[in-house]
Amino acid sequence: MSELGVVPSYSRPRVSNDNAYAEALFRTAKYCPLWPERPFETIEQARAWVLRFVAWYNEEHRHSALKYVTPAQRHRGDDRQLHTQRVELYEAARRRRPERWSGACRNWQLADAVYLNPERDSTIRQAA
Repeated sequence: MSELGVVPSYSRPRVSNDNAYAEALFRTAKYCPLWPERPFETIEQARAWVLRFVAWYNEEHRHSALKYVTPAQRHRGDDRQLHTQRVELYEAARRRRPERWSGACRNWQLADAVYLNPERDSTIRQAA
């Protein structure tokens, strides 16, 4: 790995290129429906699989951190309409069967911006 220029990491918190991010992506890849049953026979097969995985991840996989929309929907701004529709659906269900609800409806609101290192980023924004 060092010959390829890969710098080892020791799980430092709040570092965007740390192992936790790579491990989370690997888990998503491993449990996605496209995960191959057998090893790749050629580098071309591996590259083709990665391209399919990236397309699936961005266009089909609904992320819990994005309130169950795809990254592509979030990037295009389609998430606002989807979340508005979900709020309406949940509120209608709650009105129909209030006994099934013990609390508030699910929060479908997403933050406008997300930061990997919010403390550092806020310091940079204040200095600017």
